[in-house]
Amino acid sequence: MLRLEGVIAGYGPTDCLKGISLEVRAGEIVALLGANGAGKTTTLMTISGLVRARQGTIDFAGERITSLSAETIASRGIGHVPEGRRIFPSLNVLENLQLGAYLRTDRQGIARDLKKVWDLFPRLRERASQPAGTLSGGEQQMLSMGRGLMGAPKLLLLDEPSLGLAPRLVQLIFEVIRRINASGLPILLVEQNARLALGVAHRGYILETGRVTMTDEASRLADNPQVKAAYLGG
Repeated sequence: MLRLEGVIAGYGPTDCLKGISLEVRAGEIVALLGANGAGKTTTLMTISGLVRARQGTIDFAGERITSLSAETIASRGIGHVPEGRRIFPSLNVLENLQLGAYLRTDRQGIARDLKKVWDLFPRLRERASQPAGTLSGGEQQMLSMGRGLMGAPKLLLLDEPSLGLAPRLVQLIFEVIRRINASGLPILLVEQNARLALGVAHRGYILETGRVTMTDEASRLADNPQVKAAYLGG
């Protein structure tokens, strides 16, 4: 579905990604792990066209998307749920979800996907007419994920979905991630909670200062002594 080869990208004169290569296969959850500042968010932003790759290639579903605009990449089927939720606080829940489908014209498909979002997040249905800025942090995360799904993505980029949430809500969010993936949607997951991420992922990559230093099946990474020491608390 997705392949990065030798991607270099950054901001201003600084290269945050220093030649990374990774792939996401059909039906997978792939975890991208690393310390703060390792380049995880930059990787997702480069895939979705919000940051331009200076070198290297990005291929998605058989098409080279390295130089395409963010809008075009979204229209090709890459959904991006950003760190920090980035909801529209003055719009209500339903309006935020409808904005997720702004590139679509298939009304029946939009209605069908809205029902799926309501089924995944019943709390959002209850608050459909409520201003998004008045939602709790967990509800805003649900809304951000629901908005990403309303674009009918073929691949979903999830950036720190558990950030700042209470443990009970974290478990709920990860159960939804499992359900989304079980429907066939591949996911590239950036997540600070490495244990949870590796618990849902099929494979994982470790990113350190803009370079991939390790990749393996998620279960093997979870058992790796170096990964345990660095990311799983020993």
